[in-house]
Amino acid sequence: MSILAAYLAALESGDANALDAILHDEFTFTPHVADTVMRKEDVLAFAGSGAVRTEGHRILYENAEVGVEHVIAHFSNNSTSEAVLSFHRFKDGRIISTETGATPLSDDYSLVGSDV
Repeated sequence: MSILAAYLAALESGDANALDAILHDEFTFTPHVADTVMRKEDVLAFAGSGAVRTEGHRILYENAEVGVEHVIAHFSNNSTSEAVLSFHRFKDGRIISTETGATPLSDDYSLVGSDV
C-alpha cells in the first residue's frame, strides 16, 4: 500500500495508531486557513473526532519524495464544504509535511453521479 493510501485509510477510519506510524515525528501541517502550522500531536488529537467527513479521495501523484491528493471535505461545524488539494512531502517513508489549498463548494453541491 502506498504512503498516501495508508494515510487516507487511517484518516477515514480514525485510526490514530496507524496515523502515528505514517506521520514523521517532525511532521507539520500547514492548512489553507488560519495562518497556522500544526504538529503531529495536533493532527492525532482530531483523528476520529468526526470534525471532518470526506469523500471522493483521489491520489493524483505519488513517488518516494512527494504525493498529491484531492478530496471533498465536509465539516461538522456546518461550514461550507470544500474541494481540498493536499501536497505531501515524505522523509524516511513517512509523511513529514502537508500543505493544503481549497475551493469552497456551493450550498447545492452534490457529487456527480450521486443520488443526493
